[in-house]
Amino acid sequence: METKHAISALGALAQEHRLAAFRLLVRAGNDGIAAGELARQLSIPHNTMSSHLTTLSQAGLITNTREGRSIIYRIVPDAMRDLLGFLADDCCHGRPELCGIVRPSNDGCC
Repeated sequence: METKHAISALGALAQEHRLAAFRLLVRAGNDGIAAGELARQLSIPHNTMSSHLTTLSQAGLITNTREGRSIIYRIVPDAMRDLLGFLADDCCHGRPELCGIVRPSNDGCC
């Protein structure tokens, strides 16, 4: 992952409601969550939630699909894995296991 992309992703997550939405989407996995449901669960007005989701989407952390009248949002597992890997790359002189950090594998989500 390029530093520029990591900064964009970290910037998108550096806001309370966006981080909370992203964490809900992580827990939802492949099922995703409708935008309206995210707004309801986080007690955020729909238009504000839409702005937050746009920011996360522009950072490449989430994606969306239309399903009927709903827009379903999901995380982009590769983006999350790449960001975690980027953060762990220089840990303990390139040996993150020495710091107790396990590098994300390509087997699962993260």
